[in-house]
Amino acid sequence: MRALLTAALILTATTALAEPKSVTADIWVDNWFEMYVNGEKVIEDSVPITTERSFNAETTTFSSDLPMTIAIMAKDFKENDSGLEYIGTNRQQMGDGGMIAQFHDAATGALVAATDSSMRCLVVQHAPVDRACAKESNPVAGEGACAFVETEIPANWTAPDFDDSDWPAAVEHTAGEVGPKDGYDKITWDDAAKLVWSDDLVLDNTLLCRLVVTE
Repeated sequence: MRALLTAALILTATTALAEPKSVTADIWVDNWFEMYVNGEKVIEDSVPITTERSFNAETTTFSSDLPMTIAIMAKDFKENDSGLEYIGTNRQQMGDGGMIAQFHDAATGALVAATDSSMRCLVVQHAPVDRACAKESNPVAGEGACAFVETEIPANWTAPDFDDSDWPAAVEHTAGEVGPKDGYDKITWDDAAKLVWSDDLVLDNTLLCRLVVTE
Protein backbone atom coordinates (compact mmCIF):
# COMPACT_ATOMS: atom_id res chain seq x y z
CA MET A 1 0.00 0.00 0.00
CA ARG A 2 2.82 2.39 0.93
CA ALA A 3 4.56 1.65 -2.40
CA LEU A 4 1.35 2.33 -4.30
CA LEU A 5 0.84 5.62 -2.44
CA THR A 6 4.45 6.70 -3.13
CA ALA A 7 4.05 5.87 -6.82
CA ALA A 8 0.81 7.85 -6.98
CA LEU A 9 2.45 10.87 -5.35
CA ILE A 10 5.37 10.72 -7.79
CA LEU A 11 2.98 10.46 -10.75
CA THR A 12 0.93 13.41 -9.46
CA ALA A 13 4.03 15.54 -8.97
CA THR A 14 5.37 14.65 -12.42
CA THR A 15 2.03 15.50 -14.03
CA ALA A 16 1.92 18.84 -12.23
CA LEU A 17 5.43 19.70 -13.38
CA ALA A 18 4.53 18.79 -16.96
CA GLU A 19 1.56 21.16 -17.11
CA PRO A 20 2.08 23.95 -19.68
CA LYS A 21 2.67 27.45 -18.35
CA SER A 22 0.29 30.22 -19.40
CA VAL A 23 2.37 33.23 -20.43
CA THR A 24 1.42 36.81 -21.33
CA ALA A 25 3.81 38.48 -23.75
CA ASP A 26 4.22 42.19 -24.52
CA ILE A 27 6.25 42.93 -27.66
CA TRP A 28 7.25 46.19 -29.35
CA VAL A 29 9.39 46.20 -32.50
CA ASP A 30 10.42 48.94 -34.90
CA ASN A 31 8.82 48.11 -37.29
CA TRP A 32 7.52 44.50 -37.56
CA PHE A 33 7.94 41.03 -36.04
CA GLU A 34 6.73 37.48 -35.91
CA MET A 35 7.26 35.30 -32.84
CA TYR A 36 7.56 31.54 -32.42
CA VAL A 37 7.51 29.48 -29.23
CA ASN A 38 9.09 26.02 -29.32
CA GLY A 39 8.98 26.15 -33.12
CA GLU A 40 5.30 27.10 -33.41
CA LYS A 41 4.21 30.53 -34.65
CA VAL A 42 2.35 32.34 -31.85
CA ILE A 43 1.86 35.89 -33.13
CA GLU A 44 2.62 38.18 -36.06
CA ASP A 45 2.58 41.96 -35.86
CA SER A 46 -0.96 43.03 -36.76
CA VAL A 47 0.21 46.19 -38.55
CA PRO A 48 1.81 45.43 -41.94
CA ILE A 49 5.42 46.58 -42.26
CA THR A 50 4.44 48.54 -45.39
CA THR A 51 2.26 50.84 -43.26
CA GLU A 52 3.97 54.22 -42.88
CA ARG A 53 5.10 54.69 -39.28
CA SER A 54 4.04 51.14 -38.37
CA PHE A 55 4.81 51.50 -34.67
CA ASN A 56 2.65 49.52 -32.25
CA ALA A 57 2.87 47.13 -29.33
CA GLU A 58 1.26 43.70 -29.24
CA THR A 59 0.09 41.69 -26.23
CA THR A 60 -0.83 38.02 -26.40
CA THR A 61 -1.25 35.07 -24.04
CA PHE A 62 -0.15 31.55 -24.90
CA SER A 63 0.58 28.23 -23.21
CA SER A 64 3.91 26.45 -23.45
CA ASP A 65 5.89 23.68 -21.85
CA LEU A 66 9.19 24.49 -20.20
CA PRO A 67 11.95 24.80 -21.19
CA MET A 68 10.60 27.28 -23.72
CA THR A 69 12.44 28.63 -26.75
CA ILE A 70 11.24 32.05 -27.91
CA ALA A 71 12.29 32.96 -31.46
CA ILE A 72 11.57 36.38 -32.99
CA MET A 73 12.13 37.63 -36.52
CA ALA A 74 12.39 41.42 -36.29
CA LYS A 75 12.41 43.75 -39.29
CA ASP A 76 13.04 47.44 -39.67
CA PHE A 77 11.20 48.86 -42.67
CA LYS A 78 13.09 49.26 -45.94
CA GLU A 79 11.65 49.93 -49.38
CA ASN A 80 14.05 47.53 -51.01
CA ASP A 81 17.38 45.85 -50.33
CA SER A 82 19.20 49.19 -50.43
CA GLY A 83 18.00 49.58 -46.84
CA LEU A 84 16.50 53.00 -47.62
CA GLU A 85 13.02 54.41 -47.08
CA TYR A 86 11.17 57.30 -48.74
CA ILE A 87 13.32 56.77 -51.83
CA GLY A 88 13.23 59.65 -54.29
CA THR A 89 11.74 62.13 -51.82
CA ASN A 90 13.31 64.79 -49.64
CA ARG A 91 12.89 62.35 -46.75
CA GLN A 92 15.08 59.64 -48.31
CA GLN A 93 16.97 58.04 -45.45
CA MET A 94 18.10 54.92 -43.64
CA GLY A 95 15.70 53.72 -40.97
CA ASP A 96 16.59 52.39 -37.54
CA GLY A 97 15.38 49.35 -35.62
CA GLY A 98 14.78 48.27 -32.05
CA MET A 99 12.93 45.62 -30.08
CA ILE A 100 11.72 44.99 -26.53
CA ALA A 101 9.63 42.16 -25.11
CA GLN A 102 8.63 40.81 -21.72
CA PHE A 103 6.94 37.59 -20.65
CA HIS A 104 4.89 37.20 -17.46
CA ASP A 105 3.26 34.21 -15.82
CA ALA A 106 -0.39 34.83 -16.71
CA ALA A 107 -1.58 33.37 -13.38
CA THR A 108 0.79 35.07 -10.94
CA GLY A 109 2.10 38.09 -12.85
CA ALA A 110 5.69 37.06 -12.13
CA LEU A 111 8.25 37.92 -14.78
CA VAL A 112 9.28 34.80 -16.71
CA ALA A 113 11.69 36.32 -19.24
CA ALA A 114 12.61 39.56 -21.01
CA THR A 115 14.74 40.76 -23.87
CA ASP A 116 18.32 41.53 -22.88
CA SER A 117 21.90 40.75 -23.88
CA SER A 118 21.47 37.08 -22.99
CA MET A 119 19.57 36.64 -26.26
CA ARG A 120 21.30 35.51 -29.43
CA CYS A 121 20.63 37.54 -32.59
CA LEU A 122 21.73 36.82 -36.16
CA VAL A 123 21.64 39.65 -38.73
CA VAL A 124 20.27 38.33 -42.03
CA GLN A 125 19.94 41.63 -43.95
CA HIS A 126 22.45 44.49 -43.71
CA ALA A 127 22.11 47.55 -45.94
CA PRO A 128 23.39 49.76 -47.26
CA VAL A 129 27.06 48.85 -47.00
CA ASP A 130 27.94 52.55 -47.21
CA ARG A 131 25.90 55.28 -45.52
CA ALA A 132 26.59 57.51 -48.57
CA CYS A 133 23.81 55.55 -50.30
CA ALA A 134 21.23 57.72 -48.51
CA LYS A 135 22.55 60.79 -50.35
CA GLU A 136 22.40 59.30 -53.85
CA SER A 137 19.87 60.83 -56.26
CA ASN A 138 19.16 57.47 -57.86
CA PRO A 139 19.98 54.75 -55.34
CA VAL A 140 19.95 51.25 -56.81
CA ALA A 141 19.95 48.26 -54.45
CA GLY A 142 23.02 46.14 -54.96
CA GLU A 143 25.08 48.82 -56.71
CA GLY A 144 27.95 50.86 -55.28
CA ALA A 145 27.26 52.38 -51.89
CA CYS A 146 23.81 50.77 -52.01
CA ALA A 147 25.13 47.21 -52.02
CA PHE A 148 23.76 44.94 -49.32
CA VAL A 149 24.70 41.79 -47.42
CA GLU A 150 22.14 39.03 -47.08
CA THR A 151 22.57 35.89 -44.98
CA GLU A 152 20.49 32.80 -45.67
CA ILE A 153 17.92 32.11 -42.97
CA PRO A 154 18.93 28.82 -41.34
CA ALA A 155 16.51 25.92 -41.55
CA ASN A 156 14.61 25.19 -38.33
CA TRP A 157 16.00 28.31 -36.64
CA THR A 158 12.88 28.52 -34.44
CA ALA A 159 13.20 24.96 -33.12
CA PRO A 160 14.27 24.31 -29.50
CA ASP A 161 17.12 22.02 -30.60
CA PHE A 162 18.61 24.54 -33.06
CA ASP A 163 22.21 25.40 -32.17
CA ASP A 164 22.59 29.19 -31.93
CA SER A 165 25.82 29.09 -29.93
CA ASP A 166 27.77 30.85 -32.68
CA TRP A 167 25.24 33.69 -33.06
CA PRO A 168 26.27 37.05 -31.57
CA ALA A 169 24.73 38.21 -28.32
CA ALA A 170 21.99 40.82 -28.60
CA VAL A 171 23.13 44.36 -27.86
CA GLU A 172 21.21 46.43 -25.32
CA HIS A 173 20.37 50.01 -26.31
CA THR A 174 18.93 52.94 -24.41
CA ALA A 175 15.56 54.50 -25.20
CA GLY A 176 17.49 57.59 -26.29
CA GLU A 177 19.35 55.55 -28.89
CA VAL A 178 16.29 53.72 -30.21
CA GLY A 179 13.72 56.50 -29.90
CA PRO A 180 10.76 54.12 -29.38
CA LYS A 181 7.52 55.50 -30.75
CA ASP A 182 3.78 54.72 -30.74
CA GLY A 183 2.76 51.72 -28.66
CA TYR A 184 5.89 51.59 -26.55
CA ASP A 185 4.49 53.97 -23.93
CA LYS A 186 1.26 51.99 -23.62
CA ILE A 187 3.11 49.14 -21.90
CA THR A 188 4.52 49.22 -18.37
CA TRP A 189 7.90 47.64 -18.97
CA ASP A 190 9.68 45.69 -16.26
CA ASP A 191 13.13 47.06 -15.42
CA ALA A 192 14.59 43.76 -16.63
CA ALA A 193 13.19 44.26 -20.15
CA LYS A 194 15.80 45.96 -22.34
CA LEU A 195 15.63 47.47 -25.81
CA VAL A 196 17.83 45.25 -27.97
CA TRP A 197 19.09 44.91 -31.53
CA SER A 198 22.45 44.20 -33.09
CA ASP A 199 25.26 46.69 -32.53
CA ASP A 200 24.06 48.74 -35.53
CA LEU A 201 20.51 50.07 -35.21
CA VAL A 202 20.64 51.69 -38.65
CA LEU A 203 22.31 49.31 -41.09
CA ASP A 204 21.11 45.96 -39.72
CA ASN A 205 17.55 45.63 -40.99
CA THR A 206 16.42 42.05 -40.35
CA LEU A 207 17.34 39.97 -37.29
CA LEU A 208 16.60 36.49 -36.03
CA CYS A 209 16.68 36.40 -32.23
CA ARG A 210 16.35 33.51 -29.78
CA LEU A 211 15.83 33.29 -26.02
CA VAL A 212 15.58 30.10 -23.95
CA VAL A 213 13.47 30.08 -20.77
CA THR A 214 14.22 27.22 -18.43
CA GLU A 215 11.99 27.99 -15.43
